Amino acid sequence: MRSDEIGARPARVIAVGRNSAWIAFEGSHDLYLGVLPKQQERMSLVPGDLVLAARLDDERALVERREPRTFALERHTGGGRSKIMAANVDAIAIVTAFERPPFHAAMVDELLAFAEIQEMRALLLLTKADLADEASVQRIPALYRSLGYETLIINPKALVGMDAVDLALSTRNTLLIGQSGVGKSSLFRALGGAAVVGDVSKTGRGKQTTSSGRLHHFPEGFLIDSPGVGDFELRDVSPHELAQAFVEFRPLVSKCRFRDCKHLAEPNCAVREALAAGTIVPSRYDSYRAIAERPA
Repeated sequence: MRSDEIGARPARVIAVGRNSAWIAFEGSHDLYLGVLPKQQERMSLVPGDLVLAARLDDERALVERREPRTFALERHTGGGRSKIMAANVDAIAIVTAFERPPFHAAMVDELLAFAEIQEMRALLLLTKADLADEASVQRIPALYRSLGYETLIINPKALVGMDAVDLALSTRNTLLIGQSGVGKSSLFRALGGAAVVGDVSKTGRGKQTTSSGRLHHFPEGFLIDSPGVGDFELRDVSPHELAQAFVEFRPLVSKCRFRDCKHLAEPNCAVREALAAGTIVPSRYDSYRAIAERPA
């Protein structure tokens, strides 16, 4: 059946490969392997892109064009280059476990800093509270809530906290980020099922797996699985920009003795003085320092 017999409809890009992409038509979780026409093979697509596509058969659809992006989520790479990782998203949801795998403060803090630099809303979803000690279950959410981040403790398998997730995400276009094993698959299932695909190969042939490419439509938004956590690593960020990305540092940086203070070893540093006074949590400062001292 020719694409022009059906007509093109809006579809969301879920995963991309060479000259092809997995797409889901708006309002549906069914996935199609989107094929780019010869004249469009250089079309750059990323997860979250909105395209116009027409079904060719039960497995494939012809991508006719990409609609203008409202937002491009961009990461700076070495040599001053940049990489667009996702499009048309306005929030990130970080899903992480208290245990198995253990809570990784440095990763969470870097993702939150990334969201601040991108001027995106960030939501923290904590799983596996039943495996953690009570002190951690109290301390970790309290820290991030004190910084102004919406933080939810959820158990997707038992449907605990899912109403709050639905409320928090239903009007957002959200990118979901998290390590393997923290409960992302369970989260999508708890939301009502998920379309799942594997990576599209270099030849453009995809295959069904259970590893990546999930999508959930809300009435006024969507939740889409993200690239790997490592894709959000901060590099080539100035000390001032990085300090501003740690929200508790912001009111302090102007009080440092030196305007170009890196908050690492300089004298009369207001950030380190706050750390010594206990008003900055050591784990947050450790996360900042790890990024600031990262080799270029």
